[in-house]
Amino acid sequence: MSADDSRDDSLPEPRGHSGAEPGDDSRAQSRPESPLRRRAKAFAARFRRNTLAMAGLLITGSVVLIALLAPVLAPHDPATVNVPARLQGPSLAYPMGTDHYGRDLFSRVLFGARIALQVAVATPLVAGAIGVPIGLLAGYAGGRVDDALMRLMDSIFAFPAILLGLTLVAVFGQSLTNIVLALGIVYIPQFARVTRGSAVSVVEEEHVRVARSLGASHVRIMLVHVLPFCLSAILVQATVTAALAIVLESSLSFLGVGVPSPKPSWGSILRVGKGYVDSGEWWFSVFPGLAIVVAVLGFNLLGDGLRDVLDPRTDPNR
Repeated sequence: MSADDSRDDSLPEPRGHSGAEPGDDSRAQSRPESPLRRRAKAFAARFRRNTLAMAGLLITGSVVLIALLAPVLAPHDPATVNVPARLQGPSLAYPMGTDHYGRDLFSRVLFGARIALQVAVATPLVAGAIGVPIGLLAGYAGGRVDDALMRLMDSIFAFPAILLGLTLVAVFGQSLTNIVLALGIVYIPQFARVTRGSAVSVVEEEHVRVARSLGASHVRIMLVHVLPFCLSAILVQATVTAALAIVLESSLSFLGVGVPSPKPSWGSILRVGKGYVDSGEWWFSVFPGLAIVVAVLGFNLLGDGLRDVLDPRTDPNR
């Protein structure tokens, strides 16, 4: 063997012909996940292990699905009057019986879920859109600004929810949109208080002080460095408010100032059905009452489960 051959054998093999080195795959697999992805996986795992959260999600998801598919699931038109079939008990033709006009109660309860869902979704959005900025500003600014805003919220909170709702509906008028606006105003103080409580604790943390020292504006600090740490409490409050909004809307409809007829609200069905309980038509009020109980129970369980899942004392990633 010549000297040239030995020198050629000792040269390193060029990269690119044999692909990646053996250690490249292991390094790619061991690359750390992003913090957001890791927190999302941890949240999903904790949520699946929480019985209350899963039960609430199942019930709430069922209510949402029923509301969305009400036109498909309803065997009859909820507004069709059939006088010969009035006040019939539950049967194959009418699973939940009929009302005093012969309308199918099962179809009306299904379509009532659509109104309940609209109220449950829109009310927290309206209340949060006003209450969250107020609470965020109060918690961040402190001092006189905090005192003035919180006293304003206390003045609204001092009124009973049903009384304030009645007053606002009387002022705005009787429609679904006005009822949502009225309920949103009623629950503004709750969102303001929850957001303010979270913001007060976040403002004193180190990352906020660093942002201030770097010259970040107050608006940027509130939106980027404070608000994200308040979202968990706001989310829990939204689920609780959804349940309360269903109850309050049903109460207003029961009193005759809710969603106007012929829209089938659960509360308005109960209002008419209570007059037929003594005569034996129990289904007229039992089934819409059960619908309210199930929907409210689902949102409450979901809220309690989220509170446990998002509790910073039990979250190792916080």
